[in-house]
Formats: sequence, structure tokens, C-alpha cells
Amino acid sequence: MASTDGGSYSGRCAHSLLRTQYSMMPAVVTSPRLTDLDRAALSAWCLDQGAETYRADQIRRWVFGKRVSDIDEMHDVPNSLREKLHEQFVLFDAEVVKHQIASDRTEKLLLELADGEHLECVLMRETSRRTVCISTQVGCAMGCVFCASGLNGVKRNLATGEILEQVLRLDRLLGPDERITNVVVMGIGEPLANLKALLPALDTLNEKGALGLGARRITVSTVGLPDGIRALAAHGKPYNLAVSLHAPNDELRNRIVPVNARIGLDAILAAADEYFAETGRRVTYEYVLLRGINDEVEHARQLGALLRDRNAHVNLIPMNPVEPLHLDAPSAVQMTKFVDRLEQAGINVTLRKRKGADIDAACGQLRLQEQTGSLDPSP
Repeated sequence: MASTDGGSYSGRCAHSLLRTQYSMMPAVVTSPRLTDLDRAALSAWCLDQGAETYRADQIRRWVFGKRVSDIDEMHDVPNSLREKLHEQFVLFDAEVVKHQIASDRTEKLLLELADGEHLECVLMRETSRRTVCISTQVGCAMGCVFCASGLNGVKRNLATGEILEQVLRLDRLLGPDERITNVVVMGIGEPLANLKALLPALDTLNEKGALGLGARRITVSTVGLPDGIRALAAHGKPYNLAVSLHAPNDELRNRIVPVNARIGLDAILAAADEYFAETGRRVTYEYVLLRGINDEVEHARQLGALLRDRNAHVNLIPMNPVEPLHLDAPSAVQMTKFVDRLEQAGINVTLRKRKGADIDAACGQLRLQEQTGSLDPSP
């Protein structure tokens, strides 16, 4: 939907257009999901069933704390209430159709949703961190040239319960002594185009009676929708914001991130500055390094000039090869030059290590294989 003719629209206009498009694509609801209910809604449901409201907290402890996969496992919930839960809700309504484990113990799930659509989510293990990466839409409309997520466009938004189910599925892959420490919303889809479903999911992950993650352990990544950034700031929870920049000027960014032609870097950076002022959270700028496209020392110089006076952190990401895209990461020498130039400009920068390199690590790649019929059915 984005023009690449260099035309410029305000960020507000661009987000309005995106919001109108996505409003026509609600999440598909089949059986009601238990995870679509927040604490207040579940408490009200318990009252309607003639049960005390504290039963809602018991149920949520089983779902988010004790990793049950079946309502019948909630042993301290009365049988009569469990039967009503069975009658009226499903705990999980997606099916795991592919589970990949990399040599670095990164795990990736391909989930088939109730309507037959697919999404991906990832568990990444580091020494003291267990990070999950989750999706917010089926497909993506942003059109980033290096990303498999949007090669076939966007189908629909995910519901709150479908977002949370990804976290719960990944949580159940952990050992008894492991716990999720961080959640990053940078899987398939543009999170700020689905804030209606995403914010309740994040708040549930943040609540002590659910997953209990602090706001600083939850990161929302966006291609840069200014109105969405402001709405996230106004929500009142200081979640981390990551802006997928990928270029230091509009001309190049219009080529790499086509939706930028309707927004522009100035509008995105202004909204990010407001986010920092409102929340006190330093903004991270994600930059996928593409060999021969955005990896020159001059690009690093421009990026440094763009961010020099901002409280910002740059996260450099080597490109993960994706079929059928013919893009790759720069050489190690070139990436080192890029990092050095940013550091000379006084920019805080991290070069991300590749995770899951020996599986379909790139975002959206496993889903794309399923759609094109090239998914290897072997376990």
C-alpha cells in the first residue's frame, strides 16, 4: 500500500490509512479462548457462575504460573467450575505443526491457528536470559524488502488470546528451573497496527498474578507508526520501544521500508523523542545490515549524525538469509567498520549475535515455507 515515489505524507495521515485497513481485518474467533479474558473479566465470569472471585486468581496461576496444558489439571478449582470452563472456553486453540531446535538451543514454533492461518514464535536462550519473540498479525503490510513476514501481505490481526498463547506455548518448552525473563514483540506483523489486542496481552504479562514481568523486560518493536508510538506512550506502562530504522535517510529507507514514503524519518524520530520524554525509556533503533545496500561507513556516519543528540541505542542485526530473497549480511570486517564509526560518533551500539542460525531463523521464513508447500514434514 505504500508509495515509493518519494511523496511525503504526515505520520498521522499514514497511521490513519493503516488503521482503516486493519480495522477491516479482525481476529477470527471460533471457540472463546480463556486467555482472551483479563483478570477483571475472568472474575466477573466466576461471579456469573456462582463462584467467588478469588477463583479467577487460582485459574490464572495455573495458566501463567504452573504451565498446565489442560483445564482438568487445575486441581484446586472445583470440578463444577472446571466443567463450566470446559464448556465455555478453550485454553489453547492453535496447533503446533513444526518445532525446530537449533544447536544454540533456540527453539522456533510454527502454529496453525483455528482458521488455518499460521504464525511463528521463538524462544532464545542466553546465559541468564530466556527471551521469547512473538507475533501480532498473520502476515505484515509494511513490505520491508529483507523480511519474509510480509512477502504475501497481511491477512488479519491476532486476538489477545492468540498473542498470549504464543508466550504460554514457549513457556512450556522450558525446564522446571527456567523462567521467561524477557518478551520481545518483533515477530510477524506490525505491533502498533494491532494495539487494541496487544496492550491487554502486554498488561497480562506484566501483572503479578500472571507472568509478572516488569515493564522494562517487555519490548515492542515497530517500523515506526508515529500515532501508534504516541498511543503506546499514553498507555501509561513504560514498555521498551524499538524502532526498526534500517536506513539513515529517507531516500534509502523508502527503498528498504516502503511504508516510510508515507511517513518519513522526521515524524518517526519526533514521536520516538516524545516516547522517551513521556516514559523515560531510552529508545532502541534496530538496523538490519544488508550487504551493499545500507552497510557503508557513510551510512554509519549519517546514522551517527541522526542520533547523536538523542538518548538512543543502536542494535545492529546481521541479515539472516531468506529464500527467495537474495540478500545477505556484510562481511565481519565491514560490520566492524560500521560499529567503529558509530562509536566514534558517541552512539551506544550493539552488534547482535545470530540466533538459531542452523534452523529457519529469519522472521516469517517457516510460515512462508508452509504457505509455499516447501516445508519439510520430518520432525
